[in-house]
Amino acid sequence: MSRWLIIAGIILVLVGVLLHFSPGLFSWFGRLPGDVRVESGRTRFYFPIVSMIIVSLVLSLLVNLFRR
Repeated sequence: MSRWLIIAGIILVLVGVLLHFSPGLFSWFGRLPGDVRVESGRTRFYFPIVSMIIVSLVLSLLVNLFRR
């Protein structure tokens, strides 16, 4: 368990460094077709359904690859 937490921490640090030095790299994420965005006056509602489905699929694939 501790090894997986260390690996997850290293991955999060690497993603953070990547996003810090190239902020436009993932600017498309969260603006995919199917992500719900409603703006009305001073009210904003955002529901990134397609983006979260993609995250779920990628994480499921990674977990299945590392489990074997």
